[in-house]
Amino acid sequence: MILKIVDIMMMFAPYGVFALIVTLIAEAPSIDMFKALAMYAVTVVLGLLVLVYGVYTMFVYFFCKMNPVKFFKAILPAQLLGFSTSSSAATLPATMECAEENLHIRKDVLSFVLPIGATIKMDGTCLYQGVAAIFIAQASIGAAAVPGAGILMLVIGLESIGVNPAGIALIFAVDRPLDMLRTATNVSGDSMVALLMNRFSTAKANPPQIGDK
Repeated sequence: MILKIVDIMMMFAPYGVFALIVTLIAEAPSIDMFKALAMYAVTVVLGLLVLVYGVYTMFVYFFCKMNPVKFFKAILPAQLLGFSTSSSAATLPATMECAEENLHIRKDVLSFVLPIGATIKMDGTCLYQGVAAIFIAQASIGAAAVPGAGILMLVIGLESIGVNPAGIALIFAVDRPLDMLRTATNVSGDSMVALLMNRFSTAKANPPQIGDK
């Protein structure tokens, strides 16, 4: 019932966001606010790109002993589905299929790692919330908050550091495309961890014997 209520609320959210943005535009003293919003979005995107193609690439190459190009090509269908749905849970079947058929990860590993990762491992969301909290703390905004599914944790985070969550009304305008990107990042991270666990669990189950080269 709670999920259904959230779905109904999100159906009306675009109208509320439109009203908030119109008010924000009418009250904005200059174009500087919109420049700051653009810089915020660019910062999040760059951070996600560095995380996926920088940090994850190093883990895949050095620890998983796999060509990163091959890895990203293998998980591309899951990345695209995550980007389009903005939901790690909805993308989970595709992620598991890519992990099993393209990355050749053992089923016992992927069936344990990926569902947990889709729930608790959200590197992209963590990065986004850090950048958003800093941006809102620096902005001066007096509009009402409009928390969505991915922004709810941000409200808690802002209140914990003493920042007024009303500033969420501004970043909500660009949250949808950023949500799509950070979901694709989360899916990529889940696949990387599954590949890492598969390698180490296989190596532990089959230790090298004396005389092996």
